[in-house]
Amino acid sequence: MKTYLALILLLPITGGLFNALVGRTLPRRAGESIACGVILGSFAFAVMAAIEFSGAEKIEYAEWFSSFDLQVPFALYLDQFSLTLILMITFVCGLIHLYSVGYMREEPDFARYFALLNIFVFAMLLLVLAENLPLLYLGWEGVGFCSYALIGFWYREEKNATAGRKAFIVTRIGDTAFGIAIVWIYQLFGTLSIQEINGLNLPPAGIVTALGLLLLIGAAGKSAQLPLSVWLPDAMAGPTPVSAQIHAATMVTAGVYLLARMFPLIGASSAMLTAIACTGAFTAFYAATCACAQRDLKRILAYSTISQIGYMIMGVGAGALTAANFHLLTHAFFKALLFLGAGCVITALHHQQDIYRMGGLRKKLPTIYWCFLAGALCLAGFPLTGGFFSKDAILGAVYSNSSPLYIFLFVLGMLTALLTSFYTFRMLFVVFHGGTYSLVFPPPFQGEGRGGDGVDVEISASCCTRSHPHPNLPLEGEETTAKSEFLYGAAGSRNGKFLQLPLVMTTTLLPLALLGLFGGLLDLPEYFGLKGQLSGFFSSIPGFQIQPQTSHYMEITIQLSAAAVSLLGLWLAWMRYIGDSRAKILSTEEAGSPFRNFLENGWYLDSLYRLILIRPFILVSELLLNQCEEAGVQRFTRLVADSVTRLGMLPVAWNNGKVAVSLYGLVSGVCLALIYLAWVSV
Repeated sequence: MKTYLALILLLPITGGLFNALVGRTLPRRAGESIACGVILGSFAFAVMAAIEFSGAEKIEYAEWFSSFDLQVPFALYLDQFSLTLILMITFVCGLIHLYSVGYMREEPDFARYFALLNIFVFAMLLLVLAENLPLLYLGWEGVGFCSYALIGFWYREEKNATAGRKAFIVTRIGDTAFGIAIVWIYQLFGTLSIQEINGLNLPPAGIVTALGLLLLIGAAGKSAQLPLSVWLPDAMAGPTPVSAQIHAATMVTAGVYLLARMFPLIGASSAMLTAIACTGAFTAFYAATCACAQRDLKRILAYSTISQIGYMIMGVGAGALTAANFHLLTHAFFKALLFLGAGCVITALHHQQDIYRMGGLRKKLPTIYWCFLAGALCLAGFPLTGGFFSKDAILGAVYSNSSPLYIFLFVLGMLTALLTSFYTFRMLFVVFHGGTYSLVFPPPFQGEGRGGDGVDVEISASCCTRSHPHPNLPLEGEETTAKSEFLYGAAGSRNGKFLQLPLVMTTTLLPLALLGLFGGLLDLPEYFGLKGQLSGFFSSIPGFQIQPQTSHYMEITIQLSAAAVSLLGLWLAWMRYIGDSRAKILSTEEAGSPFRNFLENGWYLDSLYRLILIRPFILVSELLLNQCEEAGVQRFTRLVADSVTRLGMLPVAWNNGKVAVSLYGLVSGVCLALIYLAWVSV
């Protein structure tokens, strides 16, 4: 086991460093093969570790650092929780790496991309395998740095670089709180081993609540929960596979992992659990409302991630750790599927991301459509899908707490489920269904033709968006020769041209679709006649033993209610986006009512932060610059400089070339020397 865990970590970091150092000198195929091979190799060793796993095990490799009484080893800890996560991370990230081979095939800086992607996986694996808090914090900061570098990967465009900086700065707030918590924990417990901390006697409830609050702030920053959620929608500036990896398998799930791993500590404070549950519930509702008004395909999915992570946080607050991590696993599968499917659509449409510039694509891109449909059903919590069972397990646990506040959170969760179903099918219907639509292509592809559903396709260069980090290079898959091959319209017309999608981009969707649809088999409800597999597997982990229980009757009632809510959202989206004419929909969407603008702009949280934080900071900075810096510091430095200059001019006045002045100086010096000697001799 010791060798397996070492190789699981060493392979990604080795591949990342190799591509970073010499990747530019290698052929593209070699760099891509190494990057994908090391992740798939880590997955293979994770499978071997799972086969040989017999129980929780601490594995210490060497002493990392020591200071006075503090000794921190480089030690890993493998239990049921971390085992399931490393299997999920290596598998999903392996598929994302394979997908990236096709998606980034025209990217000249592929070596930097794959190096960062490999190191990203290494940092997340280190985070979930760490036995102590400093090592966990190292992985925590590693995923933060890699996300910053990958979000701003196309940094030559200012908006991309700004998005990367925004993610880095906002998450630093949470990281600072987490760092303070680590120092305080060591002061209280005298150890930084996570297992030892969870097994020691707890301090007073007030201190536990304060520690839990610091950990919650850290989790909120990394997992994009209120009030630190503003960075994630803008993180869509990076390549789509990066978005898939951040949202599905790495960074945003880190906060959920932290709270679940430290649950024996924070779970001792009922006030802290209530705060965690409220944070998750309100974040889920907030993000779902925002997603209903978005036009950018990737921003819809970004807000959906914030909402689904909110469900997981709410589950942790309700004490349902198994349900929360069950949803973490199923969400990883269907969210990776949705992002990669969105990347296929965006690539085929020449990097168009506005859903109202799409439409009728189900016959143009049938494989993508069916895979995207599978992901949409899971996200919407459609009955019998993986997302249905995992989300409803959380709702059932929240309801079982019985207090009025938790009943309110349960109702809010059901309302969020309705909104989730609505915006999910809105996205699906607008992108893949519908009547007359516009396909946006860059020049020279102009003209008229027939669309996928036998309707007119308007190809207009005037509304074209050519968003690409290297404008002088062809877009992804765009050939520079006259023999370019494209996917044509249903009638075979060359006027409705799509970019050719590499086979590797479409085939990676299939296993994710199957896992998303059938992921519910990981932990079926007991009324199916089977004991929850995941619940039994996690039962020996500290904090996972006691789960909120509901009767079979209530569990069935909640799931039937959730199914009805999902179907209601489907019906509302159908009536709105299939029943109404597309012209009516577009006219309504373009009208931009104040409420719709409020939702589209994320409740104006960014504007609020600019008003109460950024502008005052700038004003204070300008005041300090004008009053203190220029009037104080600079005036003082000028005074010192002028004084030194004047002192330096005194010898210059004597050294004027006149003989009389020189003799006067010589005689004066001799006299002073004689006086000094006489004084000393006395």
